Amino acid sequence: MSARIAIFGPHPLLTVSLEREGDDERERVHFHAGGQGVWVARQAGELGAAPVLCGFVGGEAGALLRPLLERLPGERRLVETTTESGCYVVDRRRGSRDALAFTTSEPPSRHELDALFSLTCAEALACGWLIVANPMPAEALPLTIYGDLVADARANGCKTLVDLSSPRLDSALAGRPDLVKINDWELAAYVRGPVSEPRELRAAAERVRDAGAGSVIVTRGEQPALVLHEERAWLLVPPRFERGWREGCGDAMMGALAAAWAQGAAFEDAIVTGAAAGAGTFLRQGLGSAARDVVEELRAAVRVEPFAA
Repeated sequence: MSARIAIFGPHPLLTVSLEREGDDERERVHFHAGGQGVWVARQAGELGAAPVLCGFVGGEAGALLRPLLERLPGERRLVETTTESGCYVVDRRRGSRDALAFTTSEPPSRHELDALFSLTCAEALACGWLIVANPMPAEALPLTIYGDLVADARANGCKTLVDLSSPRLDSALAGRPDLVKINDWELAAYVRGPVSEPRELRAAAERVRDAGAGSVIVTRGEQPALVLHEERAWLLVPPRFERGWREGCGDAMMGALAAAWAQGAAFEDAIVTGAAAGAGTFLRQGLGSAARDVVEELRAAVRVEPFAA
């Protein structure tokens, strides 16, 4: 059986993309499920895991979103809300990704939140693996939920991986997650200081680990990521591509990393797979959708080097 991974992705989104395709540049409209948890789940499933996406869905947008979510690999555990699911419309007809409209969900009721929290805890314990992703909008959920979720899962032997920005990260760190993935600007916000120099970057990542993270990965776009694991510090160097799409690369990395790790790969092999999936997603306009064979090929182009700051 595939390794099952519970994903706390509280706010799946309905996404609408306007594009021009083909030699005749005929206009097309594409509808997809989106959002951080969705992109993580999609990539984890592509790499052979069985993701279990836990989130809210509701309203007119939610009714359109549900069948799109059913196309994802794995399973869904959705809590119906009285408020609308979020939706965005982007225009890619000129080669860039221009946002035309973006609506977000209202905060859930206490009963709805309790339902999602308990459901996610139960799935995390059943799976043995949990990924915690951001809400949309950022302030939609009470901060205590992130620390409580991580702590409850960890107390029952569940591996917990978080991809959160502050102040949600601060709460999750109190639960002592096994892995924190964060980008450099989120890290700068967490430490309230610069992280552009190697010594600053290392010191800031150490602060995250000292606050409760077992391991830390700091992504920096096309630059090598910093990895702190056990007593080691590495640079994770992805292949460099000049043209592509940045959106969703970090989510693809998290999904692929978790899939490889949960299926028995060593940590170093798992982060290489994650970096390859992030690079593969950069080459596609579909978010979190690097094909498995592409990821396997790109693994050979990823390097792991000692961090020598």
